[in-house]
Amino acid sequence: MPFFTYKAINLEGDVIRGFVEESDMDLAYDNVSSSGLHVLDIKKSNKLAKVYINKLRSVGIKTKDIIEFANGISVMLRAGIPLLTSLSDIAESLENKRFKRRIEEIGKTVELGSSLSAALSQHQDIFPEIFIHLVSVGEETGGLDKSLSDVAVHLQRMEDLKSAIRRALMYPIFAIITTTGALLFWLIYVLPKMTSLFQFMSVKLPFITRFLIVASNFSTANWYVFILFPLLFFAAFKILSKSDAIKYYIDMAKLKMPIIKLIVFNRLLALFSEQLRIMLSSGITIDKSFDILIKVINNDVFRKALIVVKEDILLGSRIHEAIKKHGALFPNLVTRLIRIGEETGNLTEQLNYLSDEYLKKLHDVSQKMEKMIEPIVILFIGGIFIVIIAGLLLPIYDLISTMGGAK
Repeated sequence: MPFFTYKAINLEGDVIRGFVEESDMDLAYDNVSSSGLHVLDIKKSNKLAKVYINKLRSVGIKTKDIIEFANGISVMLRAGIPLLTSLSDIAESLENKRFKRRIEEIGKTVELGSSLSAALSQHQDIFPEIFIHLVSVGEETGGLDKSLSDVAVHLQRMEDLKSAIRRALMYPIFAIITTTGALLFWLIYVLPKMTSLFQFMSVKLPFITRFLIVASNFSTANWYVFILFPLLFFAAFKILSKSDAIKYYIDMAKLKMPIIKLIVFNRLLALFSEQLRIMLSSGITIDKSFDILIKVINNDVFRKALIVVKEDILLGSRIHEAIKKHGALFPNLVTRLIRIGEETGNLTEQLNYLSDEYLKKLHDVSQKMEKMIEPIVILFIGGIFIVIIAGLLLPIYDLISTMGGAK
């Protein structure tokens, strides 16, 4: 959807600058005006400006802030406190100034007659699409407090999912960094002192020692390469990932790589189950649910499969029948439980079970990651230091043998 930046004056006479997403400029103008602002200037901006402004405005606002906001409003509404009073009380209690300013803006928009979901839609950089959709459903059904409570639980599960992934990747990243650091220390600081001694004593050096000397000289002269290469590799990876064709094969590789596939696969299945559960339980239609799912899933292999699944469902297939055609991505457990849920009318319960199951598997993987990676790291480090020690000891042995023979 196009992105528009605007300059406007609020009721207090202050100049306000912001952005809004709408299908055209007229709707964007109406959106800003309905918030009680007098528009001075509005224009379409490029995607880069959108990303930059979104990042800048959302700095310091974390998911836990959104979860606490949803829980707080839900409790107040359930207690019979009016929405405007709830928003005002929540804003006053917030210590995060950026988030407090956002809630105050939302409160002003609601005060001018807008619905809460419409007010939240002006802050899509911090409120995910599923949040806004569930609030909209809650407003239509009269169960706004329940929708907010449900979305808080959902966001907490998504945060737990992110934490599990971070824990799973923490040990491998730490192992790679520390191993590389130790190797560079040996090559740059320790080996030059030892090899200079051998050269001074005119010791005949074996191949392995000469190889280490070359590696040491290169590392000493080009140490910056070990810093620039990972950065350039990361930048190249990001750039190549922008291409749909290349990203598809990268995502496919993630699903096939040993160990990595355990993290990626369980994460995608947990995300699929949890997102579909919360949307169906809130009354969002199946086609809209899959539209949101397709946006949320950031793996092109899964995304393309979900597009086909959605088309099959719209043509009359049941969910379990549509996903069964993609058995490589959806295990028998997923197909079987969704089929049971559709036949018994408790699909959301079965999806809840699947979500818990794959979150649990992801937690197990994160806890076992250290044990799975540790033998590989030990073998790798051991192999490196065997080469280094052999490269140092062989010349010493030859030197001692020569001295012994001279006697």
